Amino acid sequence: MPRENILQNVRRALGRIEDRPAPRVPEARLPICSEDLETRILRFSRAVEILAGKAYRAGSEADACAYAAGLLQGKSAVASNAPFLRECGITALAGVRTGLSDREELRRVCAAADVGITSADFALADTGTVVMLSSAEEARMISLLPPVHLAVVPRGRILTGLEELFQLLPLPGQKTSSMVLITGPSRTADIEQILIRGVHGPGELHIVIA
Repeated sequence: MPRENILQNVRRALGRIEDRPAPRVPEARLPICSEDLETRILRFSRAVEILAGKAYRAGSEADACAYAAGLLQGKSAVASNAPFLRECGITALAGVRTGLSDREELRRVCAAADVGITSADFALADTGTVVMLSSAEEARMISLLPPVHLAVVPRGRILTGLEELFQLLPLPGQKTSSMVLITGPSRTADIEQILIRGVHGPGELHIVIA
């Protein structure tokens, strides 16, 4: 059958008139459920725990700092340059290196540190995910190299899920060179399906909601 006859049959089946352009495709709409902050916090914490992470709801910034201090006893740590960590007093704790900007020095410190401390740009309630946008304030290595990751997340940054994230940030590449979504401790399974944590990143994840 000639090509034009095939196209004509397709147009007829779609109810289109020949030589008239196809109608404009409607813009995609992401359904976003409406949840109050308390519900988001509870869902987020539950999802983190299900994935073998540890979620702690701090009563204040000082309480978040106290949790970090307890976790860091006898350990070395490297903290990102996120202003929120400084506001909580975490960057002033003993054994915490911060303010690093040289890439090679940061790599050496991260490779030797017991704990990497970051904030997070967003958190997703439905999956217990923290969203990290690579920047001078949040270097990727800090959340990926040390065996333990502590993320201190302002409660106002907890979103319902990916739909809300992409509504707020529809084109992440225009804002950052890398967007990392961290859902639970790093894990992998070989061909025998034996789950092993900590192979490709931190094997222990603590998230403090402040």
